[in-house]
Amino acid sequence: MTFIPFIDLDTVIYLLIFILGWSIPLSNVLLIIFYQNQHIGWRNVTRLLVFSTDAGFHFAGDGKLGGIVLPNDGRCHLENNMYTMSHYYDYPSIAHLVQKLSENNIQTIFAVTEEFQPVYKELKNLIPKSAVGTLSANSSNVINLIVDAYNSLSSEVILENSKLPEGVTITYQSHCKNGVVNEGESGRKCSNISIGDEVSFNINITAQGCPKQDKPESIKIKPLGFTEEVEILLNFICECDCHKQGIKNSDMCHNGNGTFECGACRCNKGRVGRQCECRKDEVSTEDLDKNCRKDNGTDICSNNGECVCGTCECKKRDNPEERYSGKFCECDNFNCDRSNNKLCGGHGRCECRVCICDANYTGSACDCSLDTSTCLASNKQICNGRGNCECGTCRCTDPKFQGPTCEICPTCPGVCTEHKSCVQCRAFGTGEKKDTCERDCSYFNLIKVKDRDKLPQPVQAFPLMHCKERDANDCWFYYTYAVNNTEKEVHVVETLECPAGPDIIPIVAGVVTGIVLIGLALLLIWKLLMIIHDRREFAKFEKEKMNAKWDTVCPKKKKKKEFKTGSRNLLFEPVLEFLFLVFPKFQDCFIRSVVFLFTSAAF
Repeated sequence: MTFIPFIDLDTVIYLLIFILGWSIPLSNVLLIIFYQNQHIGWRNVTRLLVFSTDAGFHFAGDGKLGGIVLPNDGRCHLENNMYTMSHYYDYPSIAHLVQKLSENNIQTIFAVTEEFQPVYKELKNLIPKSAVGTLSANSSNVINLIVDAYNSLSSEVILENSKLPEGVTITYQSHCKNGVVNEGESGRKCSNISIGDEVSFNINITAQGCPKQDKPESIKIKPLGFTEEVEILLNFICECDCHKQGIKNSDMCHNGNGTFECGACRCNKGRVGRQCECRKDEVSTEDLDKNCRKDNGTDICSNNGECVCGTCECKKRDNPEERYSGKFCECDNFNCDRSNNKLCGGHGRCECRVCICDANYTGSACDCSLDTSTCLASNKQICNGRGNCECGTCRCTDPKFQGPTCEICPTCPGVCTEHKSCVQCRAFGTGEKKDTCERDCSYFNLIKVKDRDKLPQPVQAFPLMHCKERDANDCWFYYTYAVNNTEKEVHVVETLECPAGPDIIPIVAGVVTGIVLIGLALLLIWKLLMIIHDRREFAKFEKEKMNAKWDTVCPKKKKKKEFKTGSRNLLFEPVLEFLFLVFPKFQDCFIRSVVFLFTSAAF
């Protein structure tokens, strides 16, 4: 702890610097404030307290974590420079700290590391006449920080007052540099003041009532951080002797029918009323106000008139067309519901705060038309037979239909085909209406999306139709059609989905492979049949060979029909028999010989 005297002009300022490297409770600072006058010996001048730390702080309530619940008593409790009651009293509150700083005229400078800047800036907002500065890593800028903070604090004047007596209020009005006038909470201070500048404050003190104890009260007003103060002594005048100066038969009391004293009329005998305007024989009761109330819980004349001799006289309005009415002035003709900024919508009159509507209008503000002509559809049915006409507007009961007359059906069959050509021409520049697109297809808003996932989905607010159509090139395009109130919207996928062309190579390869496989299959079948047939013929030949009797009549012919085992004629004789059976003309001997020779030579 270091004590440094610092002199600036005529003001003696003492700097008390605390350099701490751990989380410190605010009570430590508070203790030093108490301790200063006893041991440090500060004079009664402006003081600066520089609080330097690289950690946060504790305040009231943190002690409960350690089981300490007693509030701080605001005393020092120091022995050998050590606080001895940390285990007994909780930390002091910030409000307690602010009070003691103000009592001792101390202006606080928080020199903290950048990490804890936000914490101490919040604390600065709670402590008047305090400043926050960023401390460098090696604390080399502490002197500059103090100078800058002091210049900032000394350029601002903030007034504060002591605790006000009960029922007393105070307001401030500041007249600062350059003619700036502030009121309210800002009226307590002036900023950017330099040496030689003069500022002034207007202070208004108001007593709402008399104190419970009939004695004078005092208020002290002073600028924060300074010892100078102004003490104001308040003497309350709670009783007056104005009745001694009452004016008899004053004109203020209805043509002299009473004595005007202390701001009120004391009526002569036989007269009653606030201004003695009534005769007792003219009214049924002396409690005139009772006749002017609808019941005990209401105001006199509904607060819209005055009670004169037990009868309400309603107030007059600046607008002659506006008036109060009723026995208790409870009615008026200008507080009815409005529509389109017009009383009763311009379709009725206001009577006793209720709209009396003209013919064909209803509703609290006469804003509901009973005329159904605006609900007629093109087929002359009201709302196309699919809704109800309410206040001149169709309310469609069939969720598929919408529009002003319930004639639009975005999800009905044929909607996609109906709008196909217009979607084509506007989205892709193709289709039947590409030449007349601007003229015929401007009735909807077109919105392009990148893919089908971006198309809107159906919601309850308005129906929506998903469409899939094909163009002349067998390409598909996707879009949605919806009607939102009166706006028609079409969302279309900006790219077409066209089928891919045939792949020639697989087709040719398949055909060739098929032909080869079919040919091989036929050859295998044919070979199998031939083997079976040859075995049968060979068996037959062996059998005939055993029982053969040679024909001597035609030796040449028999020689031609002679078969040997392993002869090629044995393999192809069935083929020749098949040909002769199918083609009878081959029965001719010559042709048979030629075919036989050709077949034998081929195989």
